[in-house]
Amino acid sequence: MYYPTQRLRRLRKNEIFRGMVRETSISQESLVYPVFVKEMTEREVPVASMPGISQFSVDGILGEIEDTLNAGVRAVLVFGIPEKKDETGSGAYDKNGIVQRTVKGIKARFGNDVLVITDVCMCEYTSHGHCGVIKDGYVDNDESVRLLARSALSHVLAGADMVAPSDMMDGRIHAVREILDLHGDYNIPIMAYSAKYASCLYGPFRDAAESAPQFGDRKSYQMDPPNAREAMREIELDIEEGADIIMVKPALFYLDILKAARERFDIPLAAYSVSGEYAMIKLAVEKGWLDHKRAVIESTTSIRRAGADIIITYFAKDLCRWAKEHTL
Repeated sequence: MYYPTQRLRRLRKNEIFRGMVRETSISQESLVYPVFVKEMTEREVPVASMPGISQFSVDGILGEIEDTLNAGVRAVLVFGIPEKKDETGSGAYDKNGIVQRTVKGIKARFGNDVLVITDVCMCEYTSHGHCGVIKDGYVDNDESVRLLARSALSHVLAGADMVAPSDMMDGRIHAVREILDLHGDYNIPIMAYSAKYASCLYGPFRDAAESAPQFGDRKSYQMDPPNAREAMREIELDIEEGADIIMVKPALFYLDILKAARERFDIPLAAYSVSGEYAMIKLAVEKGWLDHKRAVIESTTSIRRAGADIIITYFAKDLCRWAKEHTL
């Protein structure tokens, strides 16, 4: 069938037609909103490099969670910033640590109305800013894994619904699954940061989480950006070790990895639209170079189209509000 008989524009001529044949949609249920909680006297401190995003105190975060739920977002990913840091990141697995108290507070106030996911890592808690224990100038994999597993268990004991190890140490999913199962927490799922790249896009996050490394970089444990086949190996290993959900991070610069993961693995797939992606859009909007709503919806749709079932995004509240207004 050839032109002029076949005219693809016929089904684009108005919004009803376009909506009828639309292949990809953004579901409110698929969105997760990251939040930052800090040991501090102030209830809220804005993050300069992430307009619209703030650090909250343990008490202050409850208001943010209420606003998040009112917007229509049902899941949050919690990052903690302790008052004191040390060489072994002891605040990460302290039963009275910042994340542990935050989870208890959220659950006491909101119960099962909100799904609480906790980031499991050491970088916010170590004085050197790396995601594990340093030995001879190198992050010791196995000792770090042991402490990460303790951290995950402490989060679950505080009431976390799901844990999300983000450190990229080898074998940490197995260690977390093992310690949770030994404690009888068989029903707590693990969302693994399976293909987490050593990206340039984490700068604003490190401002928000106060987690920049004090020396060197994270290239010895986070993935090398040129590698795609290695990402499939990382994902496969995490699935074998017990991951319930796999993740690709960042999202926009790694849509090819998302697509490959979706085609290869029949398991829920998450993507983290990271702080750098958020900041780029915010800055372009501030300069008048992009339309805010259109840029956010189009970029998020691209992540969904590439295969993500779950999208972790700082735009989650905006997207849900637009959905309520039927303007997605």
